[in-house]
Amino acid sequence: MTSRFLVGMSVLATVTVTIGGTAVAQQLGDGRLQRIMQHIDERRSKPADDRSMTPIAAPGNYRFGFVHDGIAREYLVHVPKSYHGQPTPMLIALHGGGGDADFQADDSRYGLISKSEQAGFIAVFPNGYSRFPGGILATWNAGTCCGRAQENKVDDVGFIREVIHRLESQASVDPKRIFATGMSNGAMMSWRLACEAPEIRAVAPVEGTDNTTDRCTPSHAVAVIEFHAADDPNVPFNGGVGVGPSHTNYKSVPETQVKWVQLDGADAKSQRVLTVAGAHCDLHAARRGGAPVELCVTNTGGHSWPGGGTQQGRKQPSMAISANDLMWNFFSSL
Repeated sequence: MTSRFLVGMSVLATVTVTIGGTAVAQQLGDGRLQRIMQHIDERRSKPADDRSMTPIAAPGNYRFGFVHDGIAREYLVHVPKSYHGQPTPMLIALHGGGGDADFQADDSRYGLISKSEQAGFIAVFPNGYSRFPGGILATWNAGTCCGRAQENKVDDVGFIREVIHRLESQASVDPKRIFATGMSNGAMMSWRLACEAPEIRAVAPVEGTDNTTDRCTPSHAVAVIEFHAADDPNVPFNGGVGVGPSHTNYKSVPETQVKWVQLDGADAKSQRVLTVAGAHCDLHAARRGGAPVELCVTNTGGHSWPGGGTQQGRKQPSMAISANDLMWNFFSSL
């Protein structure tokens, strides 16, 4: 068994080579290496492969695991108190590069558990690919980014689609209301799901542009609401290489918007649908047979989740808009 000391040393060494400025800094910037070790111990006590796809009969928090493509993977599920077996919307929430499912499910950072209770959707937190015990410091293969998941060509699309199919067997999920969101590398992964996972109805990427492969042929129009800060240093609004050692040449927000307006057959002309101090949202309305594409921009906030989240381990101040509220209003309007 690998000692906790050696795992800890490996974690610290990896911080210098994992994509910078995202959840790596968030986790270790908190000074909580001990908390990471606790997560490792907790996960070691969980079954690695739930072949029976244990049914979800009641509200609560669940942790499941299974082997996909020869790799042990894991996902967390929060079922709201309003769930009584009725067909229920589901939101797939993907953590940032160097993070994990537990971090994305931390309600003090992202507020998605509270939003699940308020809006009545099942929240699902898959864990990215990691070479460490317990799945810490994980990344997603979003096409041209990020980390070892991308380098090793991990089948994250297949993994997340299998998570969706398992949840459809474990609980009562409305198949027409399956959505995805994500932070940073997780946002990029949500773009890839929009391209390659027909189960997904709409996506809400946060601080991550569409760095999937150039080939994107969705089987149906996928509605989009994108969130990005104008001053994001990690994934620059106007594209290019951001801070940190990943050296990824990110596509710009405008380029991403043009791509999806075309893919979704949305109106080429946008209209401003929200203006508040420090933020605005512009909507490309859906045309017949297509889907809407919306962009919400905050003037400040850097690489963070509007209305919550963290940046380099520091709690962000109250933002001009709430990504959780706006994305769910958008999803509910479809």
